[in-house]
Amino acid sequence: MARRDISSELDTEDISTSLATDLSISGGDESEFGDRKGRKSHSGRITKQLIERKQLLHDVELLKIEVSQKTLLIDNLKVEHMNRVEDLEEKLNDAHHQQKLLRAKLEAQLNLNREDAHCRQQRLEQELSTIISKQQELEKTNAELQHKAVDVRQWLHQLEISEREYEDLKTRREDSLSLKDCVSMKFFEARHPLELEVTDLKEWNKTLEEQAKRYKEDVEHLQEALENEQRSQKAAEAKCQRLTLELADLKSNQLQDDFKRENYDKVKSERDRLEFEFTELKKQQTYLEISFKNAAAERDEATQQVMGQKQELALLRQDKEYLQRQLNDLMSKYQHSEEKLQGTTTDLENAKRAREELYEKYVESRDRYKLEYESKLQTELGSIRMRTDAELEKVKLNMREMYERENRNLAESRDNALTERDSYLAKEKETSEKYEQLFNDYRQLEMNMDSRVSELTNELRLKGFDSERVNVMHEETIGNLKKCQLELEKKEKKLEVLTKEFYNLQNSMEKTIRDLEAESQDYKSKLEIYQKLEEELDGVVMQAADAADESEAERVLFSYGYGANIPTTAKRRLQNSVHLARRVLHLEKLNTSFKKELGTKKEQLQQLGEELSNATSLLDQAQQPYNYLIDTIRNRDQQIATQKKHIASQQEDIRKLTEEHEKLVSYNNQMSADLERLLNQREQMAVMKQVVLSLSQKESHHHPSSQPPIRFEKLPHSTVSPSKSERNTEETNNDPQPTVFTKKDPPRWYEKLRSQKTTSGNLYKEVYKSGT
Repeated sequence: MARRDISSELDTEDISTSLATDLSISGGDESEFGDRKGRKSHSGRITKQLIERKQLLHDVELLKIEVSQKTLLIDNLKVEHMNRVEDLEEKLNDAHHQQKLLRAKLEAQLNLNREDAHCRQQRLEQELSTIISKQQELEKTNAELQHKAVDVRQWLHQLEISEREYEDLKTRREDSLSLKDCVSMKFFEARHPLELEVTDLKEWNKTLEEQAKRYKEDVEHLQEALENEQRSQKAAEAKCQRLTLELADLKSNQLQDDFKRENYDKVKSERDRLEFEFTELKKQQTYLEISFKNAAAERDEATQQVMGQKQELALLRQDKEYLQRQLNDLMSKYQHSEEKLQGTTTDLENAKRAREELYEKYVESRDRYKLEYESKLQTELGSIRMRTDAELEKVKLNMREMYERENRNLAESRDNALTERDSYLAKEKETSEKYEQLFNDYRQLEMNMDSRVSELTNELRLKGFDSERVNVMHEETIGNLKKCQLELEKKEKKLEVLTKEFYNLQNSMEKTIRDLEAESQDYKSKLEIYQKLEEELDGVVMQAADAADESEAERVLFSYGYGANIPTTAKRRLQNSVHLARRVLHLEKLNTSFKKELGTKKEQLQQLGEELSNATSLLDQAQQPYNYLIDTIRNRDQQIATQKKHIASQQEDIRKLTEEHEKLVSYNNQMSADLERLLNQREQMAVMKQVVLSLSQKESHHHPSSQPPIRFEKLPHSTVSPSKSERNTEETNNDPQPTVFTKKDPPRWYEKLRSQKTTSGNLYKEVYKSGT
């Protein structure tokens, strides 16, 4: 009866479960087998063949459960593979879309560059015309000034007048006087006080000569006093010799300070150069440190892996012998299980049919989500259009403000030019007042005119060179655009090749992942066993180390199993650990003795310090001349200490300045990076606006009444052959459409599949319990 019940359960069960099972015979199974043998001895009804049949039926049930597990894993892996394929298709569509956007950006940038070049050319032409007109005006003024200079040279030689003539001219009105008379009057006014001063100075010279005679008599009296003072000087020389030593020290310090003051600019320039080199070297150091850290991390990981693999090798060698014994037992069971695998193939075909039905439902739900995604995309594009219109208005306002600022600047420059012209006219009037300055000013004017003419000609040449350079830049941008188009086509081909390689690598990676997961589970189970064993061994080692005698330690080790067949190098490990523990205790004793010696040394140091303080007090009480020598030595020591403090403070200031310089450099780099980001964002926004405007205009031309769905048209630069486009359309029609992931609840088919898995798992748990 028992045989019939078990066979009926095996025929009617549905193979779908997720339990983890092993084909190996555990220790519990062996114990049950032993119990059954004991029952055979008690009751002679059950035969040996019946027991073997029951055991085989139990193994068959386990095999069926494992087969069902593997089928479910296969289904899950296929579903994951389909999801990955759809994700990659979506990424490919996004890449095509980004390619179109990049082409649109390139066209917009080209148009902007053309407009800028045209504007610059017009500005250059306007500037050239203004420069030519100014040059003509300056030539006219130069000719007029030359005629005036000839007249001025003639009457400048006849400017000297007498006092009577000056008085006659002074009685007249200024309006009735000629220019020559005005100049001669002013020249007389400037010369007459100077003549009076000369007469006064001559009289003053005579009085000074009389004073000099008096001073000579005083000098004779002073020489007599000097001889008396020389006698007193000899007495003072003895004192001076004492002071020479101090003066020499002061002079050496002064020379050092003078040297520092004179060479400060050189040192500063060298410091700036060294700081610049230091920043560059620091950058290189950071790059090298990063590479060094990466290399060190890789090396540490490699060493850890090597150590772990060595330990695993030692464990695997021991496991190999144990597994070979089990393999011989399992081979007989495996032959019985192959006969019953044929029955499971029919169940697999039924599962495949159910999977196809689920896939059809999944395709229907994906189409529905796609329609929802398109509606959302239309609404978002409408909001983007509104934003771009607002931003365009802002840009127009900014442009108006810029033009107004430029007009103001031009008006200010014109006013400045007028004020400069007035100042030059005032200077020209002042030249008539001063005879000596007129020739110099005239020469300077001639030199300035020549230099300005040369500068204007140089500016003309420079602007001509700038226009040529702009044309060359324009041609280079066109060449770069063509190169970018060729590179884009090459990268499209590379992308196709890489997608194929990606699919192949993905399949191989999935296979290797499955194998590695199975191996890792086996290794984990073995590792747990060995970790427990090592923990027990550590406890025994600590007990043996705490023991005072070697006999007690060996007794503890023999009580655990010292010398027994443990599946590790237990004997050597226990011996080494016992010796190490004893050595640690011996070192601790030595450490305590060293601490005591250190305390005695500290006491001796204190005694020596007290003796030194007593000696210094005795030196302070010493008399001349020792006191003088001691004072000089102390003063020098104090000076040395102050100089060291000053040097330390200067080094700290240098360090702080370097840190501040580094902070400022980093802040400057951050600011430049932020500016570049802002400029890039502005350029991208401008390109996006132009693309959106062009798309909206095209759509309004095609469908002026109704609002059509958004389509991304191809740009004129993208040249694709018709055969390629036909192939792409055929591939897109055959392939399933991409899915859209939302934050909504999961679909119904997924919930049904989960419920089926849970019910089948519960059924097989009950069957497993009844079988055991």
